[in-house]
Amino acid sequence: MAVGAGSDDADKARRFRAAALPHLDDLYTLARYLLHNAADADDAVQECYLRAFRHFEALRGPAIKPWLLAILRNVCRAEFARRSGVVAAGVGAEVTEEASPLWREAQDTPETEILRQWDAQTIRRLVAALPDPFREAIVLREINDLSYRDIAEVVGAPVGTVMSRLARARGMLREAWLKAEAEETPR
Repeated sequence: MAVGAGSDDADKARRFRAAALPHLDDLYTLARYLLHNAADADDAVQECYLRAFRHFEALRGPAIKPWLLAILRNVCRAEFARRSGVVAAGVGAEVTEEASPLWREAQDTPETEILRQWDAQTIRRLVAALPDPFREAIVLREINDLSYRDIAEVVGAPVGTVMSRLARARGMLREAWLKAEAEETPR
């Protein structure tokens, strides 16, 4: 072992932690939507971070989040899809873990809280039911707040395709929301 190699490794680990760990929640969110399973999402994020650390020196530029998301997407699609025998969870799979919405208003009546919970559950169910390319685009844009260019880099598609997928996904969500609302409205 060369003199100073240990300090180089420690410096690499420190720089990686500082750059990559702030994106842990976003990576887990995407993995959860892609795999529909909390344990598999945990494993996928861990594998993503291991791969990213191994290749951290190859990263050029400051944009680590799209790079991490692209690695995670590849992990989810390849290894975990093969292991579970499904292609990154098919259409109609349910997300079972409950999560409270990111927004919070002043505490209202119990009825308002029930409606808010129903809305959040419905949105999660509708997003989970989108076909893979559309679900990916929505999660990366609306939950992870990536730019169109960053999403294009993550999914390996032209920016125009990303824009088209987002427009179609939003339209599909709007249509499904209106249908779900109509089914819940008493006549």
